[in-house]
Amino acid sequence: MPLNESTIVAMVRDRPGVLNRISSMFRRRNFNIVSLAVGQSEQPGMSRMAFVVNGDDATVEQVIKQLRKLIDVASVSLIQEDTMISRELALIRVNGTASTRGEISQIVDIYRAHIVDIAPDSLIVEVTGDEDKVQSLKNLLNTFGITEMIRTGRVAMVRGMAHVHSNNSGNPANRAA
Repeated sequence: MPLNESTIVAMVRDRPGVLNRISSMFRRRNFNIVSLAVGQSEQPGMSRMAFVVNGDDATVEQVIKQLRKLIDVASVSLIQEDTMISRELALIRVNGTASTRGEISQIVDIYRAHIVDIAPDSLIVEVTGDEDKVQSLKNLLNTFGITEMIRTGRVAMVRGMAHVHSNNSGNPANRAA
């Protein structure tokens, strides 16, 4: 079976050590996290985690099963690519002199990105969009020299009102799956 990138979203209780317990589970099971984004959710006391994992269908299924066994994980959902809205944010520090700023600014405008800081020898560009857009802008800015970059990784939601619900509602009886 071919390896693919899958997006898994988990609702977790916002408690100290949750991220450590989840990342330890990935390490112990030798699962690879391509990207991980964590933040507060719309529910008080809960955070939403978006994982991108690389593996075949059996690996992804095993990741979901193992996540559901963790005590602080309230729900886990696999988001299918055709029903997903995903975005990524990147901050990119690029070499920029007075003579190259105009060209960099034009490229940034084409990508609907923003220059958020200007220094005598560099610029910081903020770009938000799908991963291909972020990668494409990064590739163009490489010609000027990227000195620093940070990317959030994929954050994702299901399109429209079709919410993905898991049968794992936090009830220990559901954790045996």
